This record gives sequence, structure tokens and C-alpha cells, in this order.
Amino acid sequence: MNAQVLVADADEPRQGGADRKVVDVAVGVLVRANDDFLLTSRPPGKVYEGYWEFPGGKLEQGESVEQALRRELHEEIGITIGSVHPWKVEMVDYPHALVRLNFCKVFDWTGELHMREGQMFAWQGLPVAVKPVLPGTLPVLAWFASERAFSGPTHAAS
Repeated sequence: MNAQVLVADADEPRQGGADRKVVDVAVGVLVRANDDFLLTSRPPGKVYEGYWEFPGGKLEQGESVEQALRRELHEEIGITIGSVHPWKVEMVDYPHALVRLNFCKVFDWTGELHMREGQMFAWQGLPVAVKPVLPGTLPVLAWFASERAFSGPTHAAS
């Protein structure tokens, strides 16, 4: 795991103080054969509403990252995923929560995308055109840039 913690909106107070529990989140990085990847917008009524991110959600009690990812992607976007490839882990300190993002690449799935929480979706390449991008998504774009020998900005300025 990255020893550093990405601090989002550092000027805002942290809810729960210094002793906050870490919330584990399974995140799906769906990649098409042409290397485009799926981003979804945060649903209405949620923290960071309208920001773009990779889909996923919190692990429930006793769930593995893979189990949570399978459940969340089915519940949120209506697909059944094939093999899960654990990729990277990033800690992000948001004002509302301290989260451990467990990013997993997914290259195969079945079903049509259905945004079941009122969110939007977009297949993107680098640089991503959608905005604003959730702070916890930015490291993934940098990792893709490194893997793909991409230079330049990875996203549009918010």
C-alpha cells in the first residue's frame, strides 16, 4: 500500500476527528479492449454528488474485496463481472470519511450497463473529458498514464 495518504479538501474539517475508522471500498476499473475505461458520476444526494469516479462501494461485514466488488457492480450498474485483478490500494482522507480504496481491474463482464442509482456513465481514455473528477480517482489516472506512456494532463481542470 502507498505509505502516503491523499488528503482531499484539506481546508475542511474531518468528521469523526483523528480516530476515524478506515472504511474499506472495492473499486472496479473496467477496461475495454480498446483501453477505454468506465467512469460513473456520483449519484444525486451523495457526498461529492456529480463528481466522476470508478464504480464500486463499501465492503460489508465479512466480505472480501472481490465479493464486495461483484455485489456493488451488480447493484449499482447492473453487470456481472468475470475475473477480478487486484491492482493498487490508495488511502484517501476525505472530510466525511477515511477510505482505503482497493482498485481492481476488470476486463470482462456480462450484461448491459444500467445506472441504477441515477448516475451517469462515460467510457474515457486519457485525458478524461468529464469533470469534475473525484480526488480519489486522480491517482488511477496517473497510474494509467504511467502504464500507457502517456504524457500531459490526465484530466480537464475542474
